[in-house]
Amino acid sequence: MLGGFANRIARVNLTTREVTYEEIPEEWARKYIGARGLGVRYLLENGPTVDPLGPDNMLAFMNGPLTGTRVNLSGRMAIVTKSPLTGTVTDSHHGGWSAARLRWAGFDGILVVGKSETPVFLLVENGEVTIEDATEAWGKNVHEVVPFFQEKFEEEKNISIITIGTAGENMVKFAAWLNEHDRASGRGGTGAVGGSKMLKAIVIKSEQNMPKAADPDRDKEARKAALGVLTADGAFTEPKKGGLSVFGTNVLTNITAGIGAYPTRNGQEATFENAEALSAEWVNENILVNNPTCHACPVACKKEVEVEYNGKTVRMESVEYESAWTFGGFAGNDNMASVAFMIDMCNDIGVDTIDMGVALCTYMEVSQNGWNGEFEPLEWGDHENMIKVMEMTATREGLGDVIAEGPQGIGDHFSHPEIAMAVRGQGIPAYDPRGLKGMGLGYATSNRGACHLRAYTPASELGVISLKTDPLDWESKPSLVKLLQDLFAFSDSLDLCKFTSFVEGADHYAAQYAAVTGIEEFTADDVLATGERIYNLERYFNQLAGEEPGSDTIPTRFLEEPSTAPGSEGHVCELPQMLEKYYELRGWSGEGVVSENKLRELEIVE
Repeated sequence: MLGGFANRIARVNLTTREVTYEEIPEEWARKYIGARGLGVRYLLENGPTVDPLGPDNMLAFMNGPLTGTRVNLSGRMAIVTKSPLTGTVTDSHHGGWSAARLRWAGFDGILVVGKSETPVFLLVENGEVTIEDATEAWGKNVHEVVPFFQEKFEEEKNISIITIGTAGENMVKFAAWLNEHDRASGRGGTGAVGGSKMLKAIVIKSEQNMPKAADPDRDKEARKAALGVLTADGAFTEPKKGGLSVFGTNVLTNITAGIGAYPTRNGQEATFENAEALSAEWVNENILVNNPTCHACPVACKKEVEVEYNGKTVRMESVEYESAWTFGGFAGNDNMASVAFMIDMCNDIGVDTIDMGVALCTYMEVSQNGWNGEFEPLEWGDHENMIKVMEMTATREGLGDVIAEGPQGIGDHFSHPEIAMAVRGQGIPAYDPRGLKGMGLGYATSNRGACHLRAYTPASELGVISLKTDPLDWESKPSLVKLLQDLFAFSDSLDLCKFTSFVEGADHYAAQYAAVTGIEEFTADDVLATGERIYNLERYFNQLAGEEPGSDTIPTRFLEEPSTAPGSEGHVCELPQMLEKYYELRGWSGEGVVSENKLRELEIVE
């Protein structure tokens, strides 16, 4: 077997309460790498037509071959499943230390099927997984569950707890898994799948036991080269000096608001009049208290803050760009204390911050137009009532039962699906595609629903990476989107933090992967070819799951309503023109369908 892997997968059937162990098929490891790619391959084997909230759906907790090694920014875990929010395959990643500890405990992944009759958690330790009773933890939110298990095992240092909150228990369709209080696998409703199985938590106990590279000399050289660009003078990732390290992801707020690419009031506008009050600069000057980091990461982009809100002191990590936007400008709210409070609340009840905010804003537009019927309206910027609706959502009480269905479900419920700022049912992130054209194509063609991380075109459009493009030029975006989708499919399968891509390229990924696994020769071209295979595998899964041809679209607001914001004024998103060129580059049909010939060419089918 290739180096880097523990070559050990645990299969857990919660219905029969059986745990079995197996090796990874080496052909799969070579074709799909690990984490995201390998997880999707296991899901395909399990069956694409399963009910996402039924016992037959698989919930896969997956590492990559670089996870837990000395490779920089290698502390990521992918949770892969069929999404109850989108009906597609989804993978959602979190940082912190749980991924490294899973590898140190002797595993590359845990595959969970079935449904327990009573609440359970999985205990992972010394190459074994056991199914344990979680009755005492059921009904608790994340900030209670983490110390509950730390006290139960009398351990705080060498333990990681990945858990769902009450939103997951109640199968809110955008419920998340949370690691170590506030590192979330947020997107796609993976937490709802956990709740449907009565699986409350994964508890991992392990001391540091870093895997050794198959080729130590090449590994040392490859890591040195990657670290060199990560920490280089002037790099966006430069520790304590680069924009990402100093300000975190929220460094983008003033930038996107300034160019008319900051969706506001559910996308009715493309900039927010008081973005400064939500910015990283404001955070650093007023509420920043710490700069924590993840396994093997010198960048330390996390920004821990402390706020006072409604008589409560909240210390939380972290005011990320998307989270600050979704409860801030997107909701017409400039009260940063309330924004931090709501982000922490999402981490506690266990929901995706993006979809929680987009869901609230969908309902705010319902209220704006007087379509709310029997329910109390929710006004723009009303942060106190936003919090009340969030509480109701976690328990599916009253209006909360509608909100729990996600943005598209809310639009459908009130007979106005057009106001749902969602793709494939999943809420958009914090980039207006009228001002950042690449994001429109990225949202439409993302295999897991609206997503900025399948192809992070703002890195190019805002000049963060060396490959620079004009944010308002659509003609350069089809090739850019395909390139980044393939590159990120590979890095997500290693599993490395996305922020490596700001300075590292396919050649860096190839060198580090080859050194750890011991593959004699692996090039930048191999990286992109493997990423293309993984991206097409996901599209194939979705086709088999029943997705209709022609599903690659975005809300009509971005296609038909010109921006009025400085920087993008008069612009719409030219998606049809971009799609035509993109499909040609992909070798797909005019409706985005992967052909049998393409699947054979990529060795996905025989």
